[in-house]
Amino acid sequence: MKASFHISLPTRSIENTKEFYTRDLGFEVGRSSDGWLDLNLFDNQITFVLVDDFLFKYPDYTLDNEKLPSFHFGVVLDNDAWDKMYDTINKWSLDTIIKKTFFEDKNGEQNSFFVKDPNGYYIEFKTFKVHDEIFM
Repeated sequence: MKASFHISLPTRSIENTKEFYTRDLGFEVGRSSDGWLDLNLFDNQITFVLVDDFLFKYPDYTLDNEKLPSFHFGVVLDNDAWDKMYDTINKWSLDTIIKKTFFEDKNGEQNSFFVKDPNGYYIEFKTFKVHDEIFM
């Protein structure tokens, strides 16, 4: 069964969020209003809901000697799409990306990079050396 996921997150600015995801990342807008925005994240629905204030604290964790945000969301891409997305983001962002190969020479070897959106959320883009090892 092929399924898409949906996630809804708070935002303080629909316009800043829309600009980042459309102009900087190249994603398409779905339905929207003054109070919320749907975006197409590789055929998955991400919704941002306008709120006055929110507190979202979370700890970091360490993987392969790299400090990573414990709260993040993302997408698994094939190698070509991953390279294209990295090149797109690398044109405008130099200090928000963490790029690393995890589990090198092990089952589940993957390349990942993270970018921080204007709301403070981290988005992970990853690709597996062997795609069938995604859950192994």
